[in-house]
Order: sequence, then C-alpha cells, then structure tokens
Amino acid sequence: MTDDIEVSRHNAVRFPGISPRAYEHPVDRGALATLRAVPGFAQVVKAVSGFYAERGERLMALASGIRVGPKQYPELDKLRNECAETLDLDRVPNLFVARSPEVNAQTIGMDEPFIVLNTAAVEAMDLASLRFVIGHEMGHVLSGHAVYRTMMIRLIGLQMSMSWTPVSAIGIRVVIAALREWYRKAELSCDRAGLLCSQDPTAALRSQILVAGGIDPSKIDIPAFLQQASEYESVEDIRDSYLKLRYVETMSHPLAVVRAAQLQKWAASEDYRGILAGEYPRRDADAPSSTWSDDLKSAAKSYKDSWNSSADPLTKVFSDVGEAVSGAAGKVWSKFGNGGNGTDEGSASESGK
Repeated sequence: MTDDIEVSRHNAVRFPGISPRAYEHPVDRGALATLRAVPGFAQVVKAVSGFYAERGERLMALASGIRVGPKQYPELDKLRNECAETLDLDRVPNLFVARSPEVNAQTIGMDEPFIVLNTAAVEAMDLASLRFVIGHEMGHVLSGHAVYRTMMIRLIGLQMSMSWTPVSAIGIRVVIAALREWYRKAELSCDRAGLLCSQDPTAALRSQILVAGGIDPSKIDIPAFLQQASEYESVEDIRDSYLKLRYVETMSHPLAVVRAAQLQKWAASEDYRGILAGEYPRRDADAPSSTWSDDLKSAAKSYKDSWNSSADPLTKVFSDVGEAVSGAAGKVWSKFGNGGNGTDEGSASESGK
C-alpha cells in the first residue's frame, strides 16, 4: 500500500439513506427487481443455506487473513468506516486482508457479509484507489448481491437435476449465460458505488488500470487506454462479433478495459452529478411492487440503447433481445411468485471487484 497521495475527506459528500437503486446499472436493477418481487424467497434461502457456509467462510478468513482494525491496517480501517458511512450502511462489514498475487477483492456472506482484500491490491494501490475498491465491495453489501446471486444459483441447481435431456441442457446453458450477464452488470453497478465512495474518477481509473495489467498507472497513456475499449466495441467483422460473444458468455466479470471506460462515462453523466447534489432515491421510499415494472423497462431500454449505438454488426441483429428477455423474465418470475416454490441448499459467496 502506497501512501504518497494524501487522502482528504473534509469535502466528501455523504448519502444518508441512499437506495442501491441510485447506482445500480439498469440491467442489474431489472434483474434484482424480479428477484425482490418474490415474497419471502430471500429469507428462505438465507435460512437454508447461509448459516453453515457463511460461518465456515468467516472462520477461514479469521484464521488465515488479517482482520483490519484500529491496530491492524489502521489506514484500511479508516477507509472501511468512511465508505460504510458514505453509503449509510446499517452495519460496517468486517474487512480482512488475505495473501494472494491477484489484484482483487470479494464480498462473502449473506447474513453478515464481510470483505476480503487481496495483498496484491493493498501493495499496488494508493489509499485513494483502495477507497474505490472498498467502496465497490460496500456496494455489493448494500445491493444484497450475495443473496440474489445465491437465489439464482439455487434455481440453476433445480434445473440441472433435469439436465439429462438435450433440451434441458440447452435451456440450462441459456440460464447460466443470463446469470453471468446479470452479474457482469452487477459489477458495473458496484464500480459506481465505489466511485460514490471515492468521488475521485482518476483514482478509480488507476485501480482499474492495475486490474487490466498496468504495472505503473502513471506510465499508461489514458486516451490510448480508453481507445482500446472503443476499438473493441466497434469491430466491423462479424467473425469478431461471434468471438466476442463466445468468450464473454463464460465470464463472470466485465472485460477490464471496457469496464473502465463504462465507469468514466458514468462519472461524466448527469446521473452521477445529481447523486452528488443529493438527488437520489432513498431506501425508506423503495417499494418493489411499484418499481418492478419500471426497472424491467429500464433494463430493456439499456440493452436496446447499447445495441442501437454499437457499430458491432452482430449486436444489431439482436436489437430487440433486451425487451424480449426482460418480458420473458417478468412472466416467469410473476408465475413463480404467484405459486411456485422450491427448496435447495448450498453456500453463498460472491466475487467482488
């Protein structure tokens, strides 16, 4: 951890009662809206699967990493408390530093989520960039991603019990691809949460450059780095389009360069400036029953706008897929919420950064 950059919080904006809907990507929010509309399902999953696995994961972190506190990594402890205060979390999650050569972090657990920050990130990043990373993980906590990701994993498990037929196998692949697409958007959501905590787009970009392969961010040409994302998005050969879909389908996280460009675009948006000015939805005003339909429409519009503005030849073929997927999801979840039920067991763990 480098400390050559002085980190001041005197002028930082805090967001009392902020709803995660303020920063969630439209596609992430649309998926979560369908899940939140299922009465009692989150509580069932937490009761069935959260207790045993989460206790074990917490014990492993306690026994194999360094728990951040006033006497252990006090700088990180300050960032931990500041980020939780900025997003107005009800409880400050525990933070552990674990030995790993990968520049990464993750949030684990449903009942009492905690954060694990790898030593590679601590060693490579300055405090301003680490604030962004920790804020990203706090976003996972506030959005409840672990709970909802577990719910979907359980549904996949139920479908896999019927995977002995070719038709079911194809259906499972489609479901898994959809889940990964949601989680990639959830990562974009939490990048935004990290930016709300750091309120420093440059520091956020430094951390993402390190994830992408930069050794020293100061030696990376920013316009050239972001141009890579533009070139990736604007391929003209349909064979490249096919390869993009093929490789992205199996990824749990967004592509690093594209992800950085997405966050910088949001940092320049009116939405971000509005949140900093205090214009954001509050948790106490959230009403899933009234926002569910709007969130699904917003997700469909996000897909459609993205594809309409893309120069990629293959994405134009699927310009109506966003609306079709959201409409189908709404019907499925409405039917499930009105009478479906299921039980399963397992663990909940979500990769972060």
